[in-house]
Amino acid sequence: MGLWEVNADTLAGSRFLISPLAETFASLKLLHAGAGRHPGEQAWLRAHLPGYRRLLAGDPVTALLVRAGLGHDWIADFLTPTPRDEESFADGVARVRAADPVAARAHLRRSLNGPLPAALDRDDLPERAARLLQYVWTETVRPSWDRRRHVLEADIVARTAQVSRGGWAAVLDALRPGTRWLGGNRFQVNSHAYPPREIAGAQLVLVPVTPQTGWVAWDEPPSRYAVVYPCAGVLADARARRSSVSAALGALLGPARAEVLVLLGSPLSTTQLTAVTGQGLGSVGRHLRVLLDAGLIERRRAGRSVLYSRTDAGRVLVAAATPDPG
Repeated sequence: MGLWEVNADTLAGSRFLISPLAETFASLKLLHAGAGRHPGEQAWLRAHLPGYRRLLAGDPVTALLVRAGLGHDWIADFLTPTPRDEESFADGVARVRAADPVAARAHLRRSLNGPLPAALDRDDLPERAARLLQYVWTETVRPSWDRRRHVLEADIVARTAQVSRGGWAAVLDALRPGTRWLGGNRFQVNSHAYPPREIAGAQLVLVPVTPQTGWVAWDEPPSRYAVVYPCAGVLADARARRSSVSAALGALLGPARAEVLVLLGSPLSTTQLTAVTGQGLGSVGRHLRVLLDAGLIERRRAGRSVLYSRTDAGRVLVAAATPDPG
């Protein structure tokens, strides 16, 4: 398994951050796979997959680069520089473009676990990768970046609250399939059979993306490690979120208000609820007032934000109205 050995200081300094480049690379992975895991991803693919495939059909070298860098158990490292705080997409993709061509070819050989195809024995691979990421950002991510960012912020708020309730172990256990806190300063980051890495004293950042995918990354020399993970599906996919609202709860509260109550299983702000639900700010505000007056939710201040979450009464109501899957 992929195992990182951390210490208390590393965990104490861990933090979440949002990366436009990571969101773009996750979207590239989704385009490469060509199959979505939920209706939201499937609709996005229907809109953008034809253009992506036309682009690669006209550029066989870049198409081969994508297959070599993404198509195996190990992603070529130069494609996924470790996310940095407050880094714009332009600054992030500039780091991909600036990768050493010799190192890029070595990363591809590792990804392929074999020799490099002759067509990829060239020095412009980082530039080609940067151009492709620029296309994915411009055509498929940037038009919806504001909404995506609000969804990512909502995920971070929810997981930060989870840290306060159950500690880092609870968060690391639930980041994505394959991650587990094993105790004894051991963090399993994936199920691959790689040697353990000692990261005590390094920085650890956790980076959500809206596509249901993830990976790990680190600087060379290793000083910062990142776990990129898929944000909660109920946030990323509106159709899945609405399907989690039972007919009984929708009939009692109204579908839109019931959706807000279901989402508040984790603390969210008014802005985040507006972004995630697609409802207007005024509508969300009215729903929150009714739910507050009914004692189903509560609010508290966290820094500059006011966060809403379910009360015990709200939790009981949602649980009672949710059909038993068994």
